[in-house]
Amino acid sequence: MSKGIQNIGVALGNYIAGFTDGEGSFNVSIKHRLDYRDEWKLCASFNISQRDRVILAKIKDTLGCGTLRERKDGVIYYEVTNIKSLQEIIVPFFQRFGFLSARKKKNFSIFKEIVEKMYRGDHLNHIGRKEILQLREKLNDDRGRKRTYSLSDVYKEESSETIRKTPENGEDIVQSHGQP
Repeated sequence: MSKGIQNIGVALGNYIAGFTDGEGSFNVSIKHRLDYRDEWKLCASFNISQRDRVILAKIKDTLGCGTLRERKDGVIYYEVTNIKSLQEIIVPFFQRFGFLSARKKKNFSIFKEIVEKMYRGDHLNHIGRKEILQLREKLNDDRGRKRTYSLSDVYKEESSETIRKTPENGEDIVQSHGQP
C-alpha cells in the first residue's frame, strides 16, 4: 500500500469512498487504432463526474494522481487512466476504504482484476487481452451502458471457410467447415 494512502484519515477516506460509491465509475475502453500492431488499445479508467470542482480537486489532491477536466456542459471530470497509478494508488485506496453498495463492490472487484492484468502487461498479448475483454463484459453490466466496441468486435468469429495454398502448385484451395 502506498505511504500516502496510509496517511489518509479515516473520515476523509470514507467520504471519498462514499462519494465514489454514488458518483464514480470503473471502466475499460477499447479504441480501434490502425497505428497499433494489433489495431486495438485498451484503457482502464477510474472517474468521477460532478459540477463541484472543489470536491473533485480535494479528491485529486488526496489521491495524488489523475486529471481534472471540464466538459462543455460544465461538468467537471476527475479521471485516472495511468495504469501504475491505478494499480499502486486507486486499487489500494479502495481496498482500504471499501464500498457499501453491492454493485460498486462487484465492479471494483472486476476492475481490480483487470488492472492487475494490465499492470503485468497481459493486455499486450492475445490471450491476456481476450481475458481482459471477457472480464470487461461483466463490468457495469447492470446499467444501461453504451460501448462502441465489444469483445466480438475485437475477436470476430472465424470464417466458415479457410483458404490455404497447396504445397504442390501454390494454388488456393477453399475448404468449407460445417455444412457443404
